[in-house]
Formats: sequence, structure tokens, C-alpha cells
Amino acid sequence: MTTTTTTIPGGSALARAFGGTMFAKTLYDNRRIFAVWALATGLLAMMYASFYPQISADAMANVPEAMRGFGFEDSASAAGYLQGAVFGLLVPLLVTFYGAATGARMISADEDSGYLDLLLAHPISRTRLLLHRYAATATGAVLIAAATLGAVLTVRGSAKLDTITVGNFAAQAINLALLGLLFGALATAIGAATGTSRATAFGLTAGLGVLTYALHGFAPQIGADALRYLTPFHYYIGGEPLRHGLQIADAVILAAATIALIAAGAWRLNHRDLGR
Repeated sequence: MTTTTTTIPGGSALARAFGGTMFAKTLYDNRRIFAVWALATGLLAMMYASFYPQISADAMANVPEAMRGFGFEDSASAAGYLQGAVFGLLVPLLVTFYGAATGARMISADEDSGYLDLLLAHPISRTRLLLHRYAATATGAVLIAAATLGAVLTVRGSAKLDTITVGNFAAQAINLALLGLLFGALATAIGAATGTSRATAFGLTAGLGVLTYALHGFAPQIGADALRYLTPFHYYIGGEPLRHGLQIADAVILAAATIALIAAGAWRLNHRDLGR
């Protein structure tokens, strides 16, 4: 019996050896991008976490009222400070942009360049292609979350953050990974479903991310707290995992939304005329 092996086109001998599957090749091709995102996010989290001993109660009392909705309600405690300054402000935005940028690369960039036709000329289905591409994006999101977790645990003792358990730190990292998975799925699905350019897929995803982030933060200021339930950021940090651990319902909602987006993108990709 003859066994047929799918060889993914392109790249060096090392890339071809590593590219036995589309998932492995995508990881290899994006290894520097994933590493830079993980390193940058981890270092940022470490830097801001290490500032905690220098923050006085008087200084945090002067935080503008408009920022309270971004997690600065209680910045005197370690959990309150990290929920605002680290996991409520810059880190989730970085992960949102990671998902938008890498998700837009997965299908939209291939279609822009004409590489998608070359890939699909090999024995790989459209659904399998999308799933393998997205799995690489998901791996990058998990790597970022792991790097962030490792960074804050590194300074946990020296920055006097040991009132937060390792389990609660891990819970926040899981939610961070799920947030990256969601926005990566959104960008991938937009590209797969519409055939839009990489720049457009990125812009739509990043724009929606910033819009929902702002809505989550400013909703309390306009007396519309219920609107927070429409944003992924509520399920990412609304349950305060640094205080209460992993909130299963919130994690399930983020995961379910991610699965729905990828399923919709795969269904639409399979029904599109890619020749147009």
C-alpha cells in the first residue's frame, strides 16, 4: 500500500522538515513573532507588578474617577493593584492586538498573496487549513499567558505580591489566554468568511477590541453597567480571578464564543468562491 504524505510548500530545508503539518509549519514561520509578543508582554507585566511596593494609598486615591471601571476600584491591595495596573489596563490590550495581528495573518494574508490557492492545491481541506492555522495562533496566546504568569511569579516575593496565591495568578493567566484566543478567532474568522485584506481584518478586530474595552471601562460612568456583559473583558476580569480564582462560567463563555467564531469562519470559508 502506498502512503501519501502532504508536503507543505515553501521555506528552507529546516522549515520543510519542521513543516510536516500546517500547524507545525505555521508555528515555525511565526516563531519570532510569537516569541517577541510573549517577551514584550511578560516584561511589561513584570515591570508594572514590581512597582507595587512604591505605590502609596494616597497616590492611588488620586486615580481619576473615569479609570475606576478599568479595575482601579481598590488599588491599595496587591490584587486590586494588579487587576487595574497590570491585568486590567495594558496587558489585555496587548493580547487583544496580538490576536488581531496574528489572526489576520492566518487566512487573509495567504489570500492577499495568492498563497492560499497554492496551499489548497495540496491534499488539505479548507477546514483543516483554518484549524491548523488557528491552532498556531492559539499556541502563541498560551505562550504569552505563560510568559506573563512566569514574569509576575518571578517578582511575587520581592514586590510583596505574595498575598495572591499561585493558583489565583494561574487563573488570571488562563483568562488572559482565553482573551487572546477569542480575538485571534475573530480575526481569523473575518478573513476566512469575507476574503477581506489582512489590514482590514486586523483593523476590524482591533477596532472592535478597543471599542468593547472602552465600553467595559466607561459603562459604570454612564450608569450602564449591564452593557459590560456584552463585552469579552467582563468575562476576562469581571470575576476578579486574582481574588476569587478561576470563574468557570466566565471561562466557558469565552471558550464558547471562540469556538463559535472559528466554526462560523470555517463554514463560510468552505462555501466561498475563492476564485473571485
